Amino acid sequence: MTIDQYIADLALTVASELYGSVAPEQIQIQKTRKEFEGDYTLVTFPLLKLSRKSPEATANEIGQLLVEKCSEIGAYNVIKGFLNISLSVDFWKGSFDQVMAATDYGQAPSNGRTIMVEYSSPNTNKPLHLGHIRNNLLGYSVSQILKANGNNVIKANLVNDRGIHICKSMVAWKRYGNGATPQSTGIKGDHLVGDYYVEFDKHYKAEIKELVAGGMSEDEAKKSAPILLEAQDMLRKWEAKDADVRALWEMMNGWVYEGFDVTYKTLGVDFDKVYYESQTYLLGKSIVSDGLEKGIFFRKEDGSVWIDLTADGLDQKLLLRGDGTSVYMTQDLGTALQRFEQNNLDGITYVVGNEQNYHFQVLKLVLKKLGYEWSDDIYHLSYGMVELPEGKMKSREGTVVDADDLVEKMVATAREMSAELGKLDGCSEQEANQICSMIGLGALKYFILKVDPKKTMLFDPRESIDFNGNTGPFIQYTHARISSILRKAQEQNIDYATYIENVALLPEEIEIIKTLAEYPQTVATAAENFAPSVIAAYAYELCKLFNGYYHDHSILREECQTTKLFRLQLAGQVARIIKKSMALLGIEVPERM
Repeated sequence: MTIDQYIADLALTVASELYGSVAPEQIQIQKTRKEFEGDYTLVTFPLLKLSRKSPEATANEIGQLLVEKCSEIGAYNVIKGFLNISLSVDFWKGSFDQVMAATDYGQAPSNGRTIMVEYSSPNTNKPLHLGHIRNNLLGYSVSQILKANGNNVIKANLVNDRGIHICKSMVAWKRYGNGATPQSTGIKGDHLVGDYYVEFDKHYKAEIKELVAGGMSEDEAKKSAPILLEAQDMLRKWEAKDADVRALWEMMNGWVYEGFDVTYKTLGVDFDKVYYESQTYLLGKSIVSDGLEKGIFFRKEDGSVWIDLTADGLDQKLLLRGDGTSVYMTQDLGTALQRFEQNNLDGITYVVGNEQNYHFQVLKLVLKKLGYEWSDDIYHLSYGMVELPEGKMKSREGTVVDADDLVEKMVATAREMSAELGKLDGCSEQEANQICSMIGLGALKYFILKVDPKKTMLFDPRESIDFNGNTGPFIQYTHARISSILRKAQEQNIDYATYIENVALLPEEIEIIKTLAEYPQTVATAAENFAPSVIAAYAYELCKLFNGYYHDHSILREECQTTKLFRLQLAGQVARIIKKSMALLGIEVPERM
């Protein structure tokens, strides 16, 4: 039980004793604002009809009885209609004991729910870029947070391995590749295929320009460019299972998968199940056929299949092209049905950028009209784009920030800045490499995850590796600092594992204990809002508190043995919760730094 719920139960008991039957929803508890004295605040206004007294009188009456009946309540004060409750020192000592005793602190028991989280969802025509990094980090972190809240989580990746965009890379490789392979060129497979996607666009634009110069309109030229017609023909052959096209497709996709695996491993993300669009689009087509038979969909003169959603405030949506080839919506219908039926899901969360908000609105509505009630259990975790100081990225023009290059630069920058600050002094080359990798990736992950998912964000690599302020390295350094203190205590044979009695708590120590006690509720709030940023903010506040405390109070040089042992215990629990918090973000913390 969280502390705010515990206080709510106490307040409910006291209010019911004073005023008769009080409904739980009439008890509103919130954290006391920093400018007022107290830990938690009871809002009395919902109780005034029962008390028949002023807000101040009601608050005082409840406060007096709470202090009389509950030893956990140390004091109270009233500001207008708000009852600010201060918990006793003994309560906070007991809370700290509970934190220490709980080996699975912050981990909720199983709730029996199975949730699938789909993230990454790359196209096999280009390498992963900065936008994919935000997607992968969000998906992985949300999965960890949902697990910590007692859910059985299935991490899923849907690979968009077919379609016109894939055929564009294939056509360009056939035309201009001269048999190039990752082995012959020394280029990572996903990068090599991505180069030909850019090559396709370059030649496509040249052909459009030539057709326009010959008197064709630009719109007509865009549709008539020979290289595009070749890609469209290749897609039709792929769906017809042409042997040569399928062989080329399998070879080039194989290069991409090998490249993706390297990037995923570097980022520290993984998947429980991988789905492929090439294996699900036919199921989507069968769903479209069923919808046609039921009169839910309709066919236009060109043979294309649509659904009319104008009565729902939307528009008409294409479900199948006139030539019989599928669109994204086709396969998403198929994969949704397959996943819910095969995995007995209680919900699915799609981690997809906000440019697809309309797509998922339509997906849920179409499934609902087809009679699938579980469509209500689909959630689109919509996130904003990642921009750079120089502007947006464009895959076709080759102006994206490559994920592999970015990680490499982050680690190099971490090494440069760590060396400048003396953070690597005394480290072996192997230790330095591990620490710099940890810092570089931690900086990248934290900088991205500390931002609310719904917001568009500006990524500044160097700013993210600042060892001061709200950054991953600041939190990592705090953990390393505490680890150093605890190692020195062990070297001095100080046993701080046993229970410490009769220790006088400083106000700063109580603040740290309060924050530790809030960890389970923080994890729950992060899950409710699908927001790793909640965890990031918590970890930063905990580190700020500890660093301020450490600056003002000695630990190992403390003369009172009892106080020294308690402070070591407190430091140990702070380090433990930092590590747990950062693990939810997919970030490692170093023992030395």
